[in-house]
Amino acid sequence: MRRPTATQKQSERDLTPHNQGKGKLNSEERRSLTGLAKQYEKLLWENKLAHQPKSFWYPYGTLKNIRILEQLLATVGLGLLPLCRGSYGKIADIGSADGDLAFFMEKMGFSVDVIDNAATNFNLLEGARIMKEALGSSVTIREIDLDSQFPLSTERYDAIFFLGTLYHLKNPFFVLERLARMANYCFVSTRIASHTGDGLPLSSHPLAYLLDPEECNNDNTNFWIFSDQGLKRLIRRTGWSVLCYCAVGNTTNSTPADQDRDQRAFCVLRSNVLPTIMALPNPVPAGETAGTTTITWNTGDGTVGQVYVSADRGEESIFGHSPGSSEAANWIQTGSTYQFRLYTGTERENLLAETTVTRNEPGS
Repeated sequence: MRRPTATQKQSERDLTPHNQGKGKLNSEERRSLTGLAKQYEKLLWENKLAHQPKSFWYPYGTLKNIRILEQLLATVGLGLLPLCRGSYGKIADIGSADGDLAFFMEKMGFSVDVIDNAATNFNLLEGARIMKEALGSSVTIREIDLDSQFPLSTERYDAIFFLGTLYHLKNPFFVLERLARMANYCFVSTRIASHTGDGLPLSSHPLAYLLDPEECNNDNTNFWIFSDQGLKRLIRRTGWSVLCYCAVGNTTNSTPADQDRDQRAFCVLRSNVLPTIMALPNPVPAGETAGTTTITWNTGDGTVGQVYVSADRGEESIFGHSPGSSEAANWIQTGSTYQFRLYTGTERENLLAETTVTRNEPGS
């Protein structure tokens, strides 16, 4: 995560509220991932301030992105945590600032890699290292310059968080294309613009605006600001499909550099290169009769795959057979857990991807 400039706005415990005043969570917030992130952010700050003054730490609340992602995924019936669970057993946070998101996701039960460039990190990655030791964390910290020929081609992740980093890269096409070969899913946010500073419209054209070194926040690590259509074309050309997409901030007349005309795109992407399998919706909404979810899979290279399903860790049975397809599972019951696995060949020779499907309890 890049260092904010002067012109920009500003002990591990269990996840229970630690005060009853300002910021108190209601019962619905406590049940949500957003609520848990809000609580955990307060606990992290207690730990941070016990080690270094506030000025040492990255000033922005990276865990606030959880709320936007949760709301965005809900529009297509998906949950953030189920999307992060898969056959690779690992996720990554790229451009991680002090590692808040990585430590939170570890708390949620995930194995996490932090990937950042120390030279451009707000406190040279010392913050993440201090918190890793203070929390007794197993998060792996990797120093990588994404604009180099970064050596991660053999790594595989179920999901990558790539928030607020894309417009800081000299070579965004290269990086997104490489990531499509490394992760099933990618959560992306970046600055976009609908107009140039002098009013020329951009939003209907697939364009990118190259910033002058001091043009945006006097920060020479800002490079490419895409139009809405430009970002979507970049995503398609680099091997991804968009599962869901939204824009926040100034959505009427945003520009590449003005602070009061800042617009951000948030999107959830699925790799078209790696083998994937997903369920939509997941969790399945509660109801009196059996629920339905649609299973979509792709082997990634055109080879024939087989999808098997098991309920509550029982015996697997065949569900589908093709390189890629979508089929409905209309027998999802509350209280059961269903495992869908995508294999190569015809005899379950090699597990390519898997997803777990559950159903919400009534009233949840």
